[in-house]
Amino acid sequence: MRVLFVCTLCIYAVLGDDIKLSQQRDVLDLFKYMHQRTSLKKHVDIANTFSIKANIDKYTHPELVDEFLKLYEYGLLPMDEIYGLFYEEHLEEAAALFKVFYFAKDFDTFYKSACWARFNVNQGVFLYALSIALQNRADTFDMVLPPIYEVNPYYFFNTEVIQKAQRYKQVGRPLPEFHFQANYSGWYMNVHPEQAMSYFTEDVGIAAYYYFYNLYRPCWMNIEELGVNTYKRGEQYYYFYQQLIARYYLERLSNHLGEIGSYDYEDAFETGYFPSMTYPNGVQFPQRPNWAKFFMNYYNHGQSFSTKGPYPYAYNRVMDYERRIRDAIDLGFVITEDGKQVGIYTPDGFNTLADILEANPQAINSQYYGHLLVYARHLIGYTFQALGPYKTVPSALENFETSMRDPGFWQLYKRLIIHFQKYKRNLEPYARGYLQFAGVKVEGISVDPLVTFFDNFDVDISNAVYVNDDEFQGNDFDIHVRQFRLNHKPFSYRINVSSAENVEGVLRVFIGPKWDEYGRFIELEENRLNFVEIDRFRYKLASGANVVVRNSEDLLFNDDRVSFRKMYEKVQVAEKPHAFPKRFLLPKGRASGQTFYMYVIVSPYKPLVLEKDAVVPIVGLGVERHDDFDLGFPFDRPIDKTAFYVENSYFQNVMINHEGDDTIYGLTRSYDQLAAADSKKKKGEVAKVQLSYVQSPASKFDELYLKFRSSSMYVPQSVRF
Repeated sequence: MRVLFVCTLCIYAVLGDDIKLSQQRDVLDLFKYMHQRTSLKKHVDIANTFSIKANIDKYTHPELVDEFLKLYEYGLLPMDEIYGLFYEEHLEEAAALFKVFYFAKDFDTFYKSACWARFNVNQGVFLYALSIALQNRADTFDMVLPPIYEVNPYYFFNTEVIQKAQRYKQVGRPLPEFHFQANYSGWYMNVHPEQAMSYFTEDVGIAAYYYFYNLYRPCWMNIEELGVNTYKRGEQYYYFYQQLIARYYLERLSNHLGEIGSYDYEDAFETGYFPSMTYPNGVQFPQRPNWAKFFMNYYNHGQSFSTKGPYPYAYNRVMDYERRIRDAIDLGFVITEDGKQVGIYTPDGFNTLADILEANPQAINSQYYGHLLVYARHLIGYTFQALGPYKTVPSALENFETSMRDPGFWQLYKRLIIHFQKYKRNLEPYARGYLQFAGVKVEGISVDPLVTFFDNFDVDISNAVYVNDDEFQGNDFDIHVRQFRLNHKPFSYRINVSSAENVEGVLRVFIGPKWDEYGRFIELEENRLNFVEIDRFRYKLASGANVVVRNSEDLLFNDDRVSFRKMYEKVQVAEKPHAFPKRFLLPKGRASGQTFYMYVIVSPYKPLVLEKDAVVPIVGLGVERHDDFDLGFPFDRPIDKTAFYVENSYFQNVMINHEGDDTIYGLTRSYDQLAAADSKKKKGEVAKVQLSYVQSPASKFDELYLKFRSSSMYVPQSVRF
């Protein structure tokens, strides 16, 4: 068995591996000022002297490299044009370039190929292909990629912030420790109550998490062609989205919102979305009004039905594909290209269904079952038809970096989970004997106080400005933005477990809701998909009483990614896999306190039984798959109440308190309204801040803001333009 950890790294200097450290620095240079053609001398020199065609023998599959060269000679997406992953021509180019990188026989060939492409290929195509190759090559998968929100700030911050940075670049060298405040999209335009969730949906850490998950194993990647036998790829795909939707629901409850909305393609779509974002070439992201209509004639009014490829027919395609998938679940089989029936209520059947829903290369009969989510993203994103294959303007839903900002994303993927659960509901509930762990009993759970708060997070957005050749050579230009983000205080919890004998088990810990938005108790069968797994680990139980202690630092979630500049300056970094941001380990809760369930179940250790050379991906799930229980066990199937409550499991009420009121910081105040009267402070003392406006005295909100902000932050200098 081979387990891929795409993350532990950057301690090369400590290990004395100077070559590896130099390679990491060379790779980081490829990400500098991504929106410009590189003018770094070493890149330009290699681009002018290295020929992929002349070195084709240095690639494992020269025939695949030749396919890229044919595309290049025909003509690729021009520099500075918008790259759209979900457009066939763009993806074809990116996939072909990825294979050039991936099949390079050694790092030197890979790096020279990357330098050549950095100078000659569209920036978006290059960034996507390079990132996937780095995540999957055997000699680079342990390299840490820089935060995508620093590489590509246009996809993470509103136009207001980007324009401030660009204007500030024009007035001269930035001041040290200067920050712009980055508000969320509701700051200027709040078109729907769903925008109350923007501190979650627009969080740069969550968006980067989703982006990197899709880099590790893209839906188009043919794992057979790459020689990667992925263990239960379909189940991994399902569980990633199920947990994501569950986590979002917990956050909604903290803000007095209820279930994620539903929709019908035949009816108007209630939730509009105005991204307030602009692509690097100046074109605005498409917008969707409230109560948008998807009907074929309405959606395509004034546009072509015949000459613009498949997208004008997105409505019909989505309707057809969904119907066929629902029919397959009810019939119990899918139809192959040659008309044969393949049963899906088999040990491999769930993965068969998941492959079809993901529409990956392993999917059966992709012509019939189609690319449902590709066309659904296009339709819900309200994207206009492109003037041509290289004049596309993707919606927020058609970029992994921006998908989660659109409320339509959460509604779409809730619909995906409903398809999976339509299948799961046809399975038998777990029997009591399968849930039990003989001789093991969970006696109780004790938890430290759970407290959340908003504090500041700084992001380097220097890549959002354009620099001259001299500035490109250096690495000393610095513009930061500061944003309020959810966080929590460290905590520990203790699980008291008694065991009749020495035995090894696997502990799973979940957090889930107890009450809905109206204060009504949620029955377990209706609630089971709302539980978020926060911890999973193997543990050797001794005979008698055991106290299992876990700290919030040990759990599945990940720290914020280290900044580009710190990585470049050889800061030592050791990261977990690309897991959910640790800042969002807990839902926000409420100032008055909010009750949740913490649930733990101890199960016998059941080793994985894998085929030879099978790979167990963990990126996105954040933890090694310790055993062969289904992901989401025991909440993944319908629940039989008479069997579910076993002694080796336990429900515990926990209270999550939010420090401050329930105001979402960053939506109603700007740092332009707050200035430092005295930036000097004594050690351990928070600097005093006075309001720069004088129309009214400090409000209760401002007092709370000052009280609950992080004691480690410093007050930024602020200016107006």
